[in-house]
Amino acid sequence: MTVKNRFIATCSAVALLAAAPAGAADLVISNWDGYMAPDIADSFKAATGLELEVVNHATNEEIMGKLMASQGKGYDVVFVSSPFAEVLNKQGLAEPIDKAAVPNLANLYPEAAALAYDPGTEFSVPYTWGTTGLCYRSDLVAGTPDSWMNLLKPADDVTGKTTMLATDRWLMAAGLFATGSSVNESDPAKINAAKDLLIEAKKTLLAYDDTTFYSKLVSGEASLVHAWDGWCNYGIGENAEIKFIVPKEGSDLWVDTIVVMKGSENKDAAMKFINFILDTKNHAWAAENILYKVPNKAAMESLDPAIAAQYPNMAMAPAELTKLELMRDLGDAQKDYSRAVSEIKASN
Repeated sequence: MTVKNRFIATCSAVALLAAAPAGAADLVISNWDGYMAPDIADSFKAATGLELEVVNHATNEEIMGKLMASQGKGYDVVFVSSPFAEVLNKQGLAEPIDKAAVPNLANLYPEAAALAYDPGTEFSVPYTWGTTGLCYRSDLVAGTPDSWMNLLKPADDVTGKTTMLATDRWLMAAGLFATGSSVNESDPAKINAAKDLLIEAKKTLLAYDDTTFYSKLVSGEASLVHAWDGWCNYGIGENAEIKFIVPKEGSDLWVDTIVVMKGSENKDAAMKFINFILDTKNHAWAAENILYKVPNKAAMESLDPAIAAQYPNMAMAPAELTKLELMRDLGDAQKDYSRAVSEIKASN
């Protein structure tokens, strides 16, 4: 079974789990579809005796809307990207991590326990991390596309065969890096400069695509796409001519995190769940099955070396990864990003 098909099968299995009638669970977890082992509830119960209910959210925005509306009630543990973990903490909705109850925190790389949005893992625990860049067919693109401008102002033979991520922060990031700005830029003039570049780039695109861009590369419909490193790996697994590169202007460091809700009535069980996830074997599952790097030193060192040989971005060292710009909460500037993206997508 290919990596892509394994991923789809996992998503389907977890979706069935999430759709099962809710029982008297000790913990309610909300996560992205397919982001944990499909038998997570069974293995957690076997290890702890605790019942686990898994529900899914499609986006950060979806779960954040629910959490803000309910003040976090109804969920014990949520998986969200780091800027959203920051928001939960600022809103007083995140429970401090009980370090004594999570001894497997020791498995994390030192760099992962010192990330600027939450130094010391005080209110969140990193689950996966990675970056964004260019994923391309080396047999269809002349030379090495090592600049964001290769995507935004493509050569004639690539024009009409490129895709970009549609999600606000990552779409804007490409324009911001290309114009020499920060992924967390708050200056309206610099946001507008990135927006103008992205409006021009839209004219050369095949599509905005957050989910099937790697399939377009495999088929040859696309030659060069804007991609998360892990998702590029799904294409690499089907065609060895597909490569991933971080552009020379730089890129983001994204982190998906685990947060315990302040309103949880099962905080002790929640800490046990985090400790369970950080176990070497359990955390290695994510790296082996969804091909995302995990910030767990013991887990990464346990992987078959063949994984990094086939998917070179899996071998990116923490010291290299953390040189990239950490994506942070934008605060009031988020509305400027949302407005810019609306204008980009509405443009002709």
